[in-house]
Amino acid sequence: MKMTSNLSREDKKMINSICWRSLNAHCSRVGGQARQMAIGFLWQIMPALNRYYKDQPEKKKDALYRHVQFCNVSNAIYPFLAGLVASMEKENSQSDDYDTSSIVAIKAALMGPLAGIGDSLLFSVIRPIAAGIGISFAQQGSLLGPTLFWFIYNACTMFLRFSLGYVGFISGSNFITTMYKNGTLKILTKCASILGLVMVGAMTASTVKFSTTITIGIPGGDPVALQDSLDTLFLGLVPLLITLGCKKLLDKNVNINWLMLVILVLSMVMAFLHIV
Repeated sequence: MKMTSNLSREDKKMINSICWRSLNAHCSRVGGQARQMAIGFLWQIMPALNRYYKDQPEKKKDALYRHVQFCNVSNAIYPFLAGLVASMEKENSQSDDYDTSSIVAIKAALMGPLAGIGDSLLFSVIRPIAAGIGISFAQQGSLLGPTLFWFIYNACTMFLRFSLGYVGFISGSNFITTMYKNGTLKILTKCASILGLVMVGAMTASTVKFSTTITIGIPGGDPVALQDSLDTLFLGLVPLLITLGCKKLLDKNVNINWLMLVILVLSMVMAFLHIV
């Protein structure tokens, strides 16, 4: 509330509209790889352009052209960039000598870092955490599994959308430029990546299961359970190898449906042969 206390009712309405529009920012890829999500970004900031250039058709035309150029950022992080650009477009509408090339430069400079932070945060931190919580319930046959996954992930992304939209508009270009120059942005990206890897490792250990029933007979002694030997050597070795093997195949563009089918068939065969 303190952050938004200096904003007018019209400002808040505009920012909220930008944040809501970010939900379908990735729905449009007009122009293919050359433009990526440019039209989706333009759709987001149209409330700002319509408001600030209402009586300045030439400046609005220039702004429309600026924002149909290449743009691609993580979906839930888009409102930050859109809010920041909206604040710069506001300054441009109020000044006759504003350097509009700085708007394009800021977008180009921030797309990469914001995409990296957004992808690491959303897909390597928030989604694995939500999936881990959901899977723990789903394994028990509870409908809370998919429900909690959907709620946790979307609640976090919606919070990010609306909070970052306001932060971007209020801070303008100075805040993010300072973070970029002093290295804070790089540190945040690294931390998010590390936390994401930790969560992926935890999910692998807790959800990928393999336990063999094979025993090795020893003349004159008790048979040795192969699973006990594997656990002594490296606890969770087989689940880790299975996970890494699947990742390797996915990196080679093996269809995930075929991969799941093979795992299912192998599981059934090994169960039938009493291997597991």
